[in-house]
Amino acid sequence: MGLRVRTVLLLGLLTGVIVLMGQLFGGRGGATFALGFAALMNLAAYWFSDKFVLRMYRAKLLTEPEAPELFRVVHGLVQRAGLPMPKLYLIETNSPNAFATGRNPEHAAVAVTRGLMGLLNSREIEGVLAHELSHVKNRDILISSIAATLAGAIMYMADMFRFAMFFGGFGGRDQEDSRGGILPMLAMAILAPIAALLIQMAVSRSREYLADATGARIVGSPDGLIDALKKLAEGTTRLPMEASAATAHLFIVNPLKAASLANLFSTHPPMEERIKRLRQYRAYA
Repeated sequence: MGLRVRTVLLLGLLTGVIVLMGQLFGGRGGATFALGFAALMNLAAYWFSDKFVLRMYRAKLLTEPEAPELFRVVHGLVQRAGLPMPKLYLIETNSPNAFATGRNPEHAAVAVTRGLMGLLNSREIEGVLAHELSHVKNRDILISSIAATLAGAIMYMADMFRFAMFFGGFGGRDQEDSRGGILPMLAMAILAPIAALLIQMAVSRSREYLADATGARIVGSPDGLIDALKKLAEGTTRLPMEASAATAHLFIVNPLKAASLANLFSTHPPMEERIKRLRQYRAYA
């Protein structure tokens, strides 16, 4: 099954979980409310997620005189990829990493850390930037924002379920109906957030593999990205970033501490598998 088809199916599963939760909580009206709630959250994510994440990491907008080599590399890549020039940002942290954001190619931004610029050579930086521009080209930022927002809606609704059960379940139903409704609600309150995290993880991992392959195609070789991923994996393990688990999926490598509980649901594929697939791309290119 293709990565794009798989992504659509996984997003459909997230939406289905929301509808089911709404149905359990309030019947047909609850399902309608749940979909409307998810749509509003997605609308907010579409318009404001880029500004939010750039502000969160205190990213500084760069000008071409401040980073001429970075601009030179990106100018060459966008010409090959057929993309408009994104805004470039710098994050003042020694942890090496990068991410792309923006609702579409015309409103895209790419942020790199000070640590990445100091760790990688120009060929490796080109590989990283090609990967990030691939997220823009493939509209992964919009997809990952939708997945994260739907997962957030599911977790919020699970909290509502637990709150309702704490106060006796469905107050407006008779006792027999209430007992019959509490067990499905309890199961949903426990299982739905886990399912949401797993589905979000699968969506993000699929998009990472696709961005790796697309980036290698833009550059014409996967070698720079392979070497960069090795260095970044080692660098972020040695010096993890003070990052939010809610935005960790944006980065090219997981910025969180290796021992973090959030890594049980890591949105990044295993590094060994990413490098293996890139090497296979080189063999068949």
